[in-house]
Amino acid sequence: MSEIDSRAAVSLRARLGAGVRVDAFAVIGDDVELGDECVVMPHAVLHGPARFGKKNIFHPSCSLGGDPQDLKFAGERTELVVGDENTFREFVTVNRGTGHGGGATTIGSHNLFMAYAHVAHDCHVGDHTIFANGATLAGHVDVYDHATVGAFCTIHQFVRIGRYAYIGALTALPKDAAPFSLVVAAREAHCYGTNSVGIERAGFGRERIHALEQAFRLLLRAKLNTTQAVAELRAQLGDSADVKELVEFIESSKRGVAK
Repeated sequence: MSEIDSRAAVSLRARLGAGVRVDAFAVIGDDVELGDECVVMPHAVLHGPARFGKKNIFHPSCSLGGDPQDLKFAGERTELVVGDENTFREFVTVNRGTGHGGGATTIGSHNLFMAYAHVAHDCHVGDHTIFANGATLAGHVDVYDHATVGAFCTIHQFVRIGRYAYIGALTALPKDAAPFSLVVAAREAHCYGTNSVGIERAGFGRERIHALEQAFRLLLRAKLNTTQAVAELRAQLGDSADVKELVEFIESSKRGVAK
């Protein structure tokens, strides 16, 4: 049985699962689907079309599922699709997709979006990510599982952020961030090596961490260009699945990888 405050505004075209709580002055619009046990706090606004899984928490004044901020958007039907057990803190904004960008913005499960974070149209966010306060994605950005985007980072359109990457606060990122990397920028993005603390906390063993540390030494400090470094990574560390993922990510980059 859902618990809906009489002062909330819930569309008759919205569909709510079991055990959903909607607080006073929250707004749930047309074509919004909420999974079981979601919590929508005061003044949170959910626009449709949007589908949310189970146990998502929407804090006061967040706004999800609004129109994309794209001049090419012409009112076509697009959507936002969100998984389970995500937390959206105060003033977080997430926009739907666009017709020319695939039609959907997607977010996985178990993610934390801190206050004022923004996810633009046609972005795709994986699972177990963290967006610190004010972290901002432009359109068409892909953020892979377990990545962290630091406070007030600005991520350029079409950039990819690899698994377990950590983007330090205030970084303006115009290029892809490689998996497992620590990327910090003052005026331009630089990769400083392995995100050792993050992957150790995630349960990576010493052997895996050592292989990645060797890989980033070759990539960043061996006075090799990227093509030469990738060849050395294959030759010296080709047995490591993590290094193979790193190499494949670099080779598939369209914007170059921060170094």
